[in-house]
Amino acid sequence: MSEGPELDQDLVVLGTALAAASEQYLETVRKVASGDTPDAAIPLLLLAASDLSAAGARLGAIEDVVPAERFEPDDGPEVDIEPLRVSLANVLEGIDEYHEVDDPLVGPQVSTESLSNDLADIAQALSVGLRHHRAGHASEALWWWQFSYLSEWGESAASATRVLLGLIAHLRLDVDDEVAAEAEFDALYIPD
Repeated sequence: MSEGPELDQDLVVLGTALAAASEQYLETVRKVASGDTPDAAIPLLLLAASDLSAAGARLGAIEDVVPAERFEPDDGPEVDIEPLRVSLANVLEGIDEYHEVDDPLVGPQVSTESLSNDLADIAQALSVGLRHHRAGHASEALWWWQFSYLSEWGESAASATRVLLGLIAHLRLDVDDEVAAEAEFDALYIPD
């Protein structure tokens, strides 16, 4: 990342942290999309989305970043996220769709969304920022991450986190009454 005069040291540190968080998110999502970790897919995605949400929240807490250049530099071709989206949809088949309140501040309109779209859209936005970061365009990378966080991936990450947490809660807490009673008895029964 360029550490020129366009950014103060706090923003350079933030940019470096966001690049690392972006890399970690992309690595985890690609690993899950590969299908190599089916039993850990939901917990891994929950960790990736919630960690990224925490990193992204810093973007919402700072003043608007102004890029050093007036026009976005061409830092190479965009990454084709469609194969990742399709692979995630395959891994999440049967649990991919969920219902979302479009804008709780405006009204109760509900739409149907999908985890695979959310996770892939986040990956797309992060990849653009990473291209700028790797090319040494520090202010452009931060501007892009901040803009896309506030306009898209921040809400997508929050929605994905909520849905993934809900999935884990259902998997662990929705237990047949007889199984729950047996487990409770076993936990309370102390042999002599």
